[in-house]
Amino acid sequence: MPCTRRQFLRSIGAVAGLSALMGLVGCGPSQPSGPIKIGTLFDYTGALAEFGPPLRNAADLAAQHINAAGGLLGGRKLELIHEDAGTTASIGIDRAKKLVGVDKVPAIIGALASGVTVPVAQTVTIPNKVVQISPASTSPLITYLPADEGQDFLYRTVPSDALQGVVLGKLAHEMGYTSAAVIYVNNPYGQGLKDEFRKSFEARGGRVVSEVAHPEEPQPTYLAQLLQIAESKPDVLVAIGYPGHATVYLKEAISGAYITRFLFVDGTKSEEIIRAVGAEFLEGMYGTAPGSEKTPSLEIFNRDYQAAYRQLPPQPYMPNTYDAVVLIALAIQKAGKAEGPAIRDALRFVANPPGEVVSAGVDGLKRALQLLKDGQDIDYEGAAGAINFDNHGDVVTPIEIWQYTGGGIQTVRLEMPTE
Repeated sequence: MPCTRRQFLRSIGAVAGLSALMGLVGCGPSQPSGPIKIGTLFDYTGALAEFGPPLRNAADLAAQHINAAGGLLGGRKLELIHEDAGTTASIGIDRAKKLVGVDKVPAIIGALASGVTVPVAQTVTIPNKVVQISPASTSPLITYLPADEGQDFLYRTVPSDALQGVVLGKLAHEMGYTSAAVIYVNNPYGQGLKDEFRKSFEARGGRVVSEVAHPEEPQPTYLAQLLQIAESKPDVLVAIGYPGHATVYLKEAISGAYITRFLFVDGTKSEEIIRAVGAEFLEGMYGTAPGSEKTPSLEIFNRDYQAAYRQLPPQPYMPNTYDAVVLIALAIQKAGKAEGPAIRDALRFVANPPGEVVSAGVDGLKRALQLLKDGQDIDYEGAAGAINFDNHGDVVTPIEIWQYTGGGIQTVRLEMPTE
């Protein structure tokens, strides 16, 4: 039965009144109120398994701080979804696809190995417009990754090995070595750092007498590589790889007397190596790694990490991991939504000058979030130092010179790399 014009208008009024009432009691359409999810892609198996748990702790600490500071976008909690990349490209790609396709995350923190970060970026995050920040991948290849040209979805809170390699070559020269051999993992990380070390060392008059690669997958023995190195009679062996590799070839090198003097890097800065090889065989030996400036944010991070986890392991990249999570969160607040392109467009506005300098920790992040709500600019000074992204998503931080000593690992000094 057709309704009259009066009945029609009355029905419209009733609908409008009901809609208003639903809005008043919270029954109508509303903004999302559930947690904001971002992914992490660390390693709990494979050659970098030692690094995964402390970096996960650092990421969780950042999320706890954000949530304690009031959360994001009206109080929504930040939730991390952790996946294991297995220090393997195929596994990392599979887990990244799950994070993007199933969990619908707009950002991923990771991976650790450059050999995982690069293919994940090429095949998963960049094509799906998901922001990816690695706290540990140092390969120079990442700076000019063709897949990211004009896309700007790939970042890192750790410096390129174009910087670490300079300091490593200088260190070898300062220690009086005139010849060096390099054993390196055959992936973008190992290749890039090996090349940068060689350029720096040879520019100072040194000579690289052999460069020997090994597979990414840990091997039961590295005797063939060690025999090749021993034939070249180097003063020192530069160990560029991960604990899962070095624990094997260092023991073989020492027990077979192939070579007993080593230089180490970030990937071989490891308590697992001390346990496997023996502290007495490593005593006094040096290495390099991305370092962290002594800032108020680093003091806060160290204090809160120790309070939460009762220890502060000496693995590198822990402050860098914390900063990566914080920056994603601040970018989400700045953008007003948790979407990849919006996060990308907001990142430099929260990481770089100008703006009020804000620090890590609950109080610092509470101030940062309030400033963003008020439409103000901020400049986050991280636990790893000033995290200022350049046009390639890279940062410049000091390089740490560290030493195996007294059964542990100690920082000797920080250096800003120069040619």
